[in-house]
Amino acid sequence: MNPAKTGSALPARERILAAAHGLFYRDGIRATGIDRVIAEAGVTKVTFYRHFPSKNDLIKAYLEHRHLMWMAWLDGALERHRGRGRGATARLVAVIREWFESEAYRGCAFLNAVVELGGALPEVAEIAKRHKDEVTGMIVRLLPESRDRQERALAIAVALDGAIMRAQMERASESALAALETLLRALTKGQAD
Repeated sequence: MNPAKTGSALPARERILAAAHGLFYRDGIRATGIDRVIAEAGVTKVTFYRHFPSKNDLIKAYLEHRHLMWMAWLDGALERHRGRGRGATARLVAVIREWFESEAYRGCAFLNAVVELGGALPEVAEIAKRHKDEVTGMIVRLLPESRDRQERALAIAVALDGAIMRAQMERASESALAALETLLRALTKGQAD
């Protein structure tokens, strides 16, 4: 899930987005100034502002970019774990474990962005909600048909967000993953996995 390295082979807009992605996710959006993104991307200020007239424009583009990358990663990771004979919820936990244990893990970029900027830049909360709705939709598709499938998927998504925050706070994944597994068992009890 790491963005492409900011090499000069990439067009300027992609280099800027890749640099912003790495810096915003690792260090935080407010803590990262435009000059730092410009230096990391290896572009001029004129080039930067041609592509992103303001930092807010860059933030929104970063979140949209992160969304596309993350959803593609999640879809691929769930598919990769399908071949290992796991049921849907066990696959989800295995995928989340993979993410939590990655070297670059720093929580959910969307939750982090809402905490940092949700009140100051309402579009951030809108993008984050859209992202979370799509993640919930992916969870719906993992679950067997039932009259309450949508509600269970939303409950799983909320449990997942809690596990994400717990793993980020503790800088360790085991207790968050154990709690997530317990919640998933309770939420899917009586259903074929």
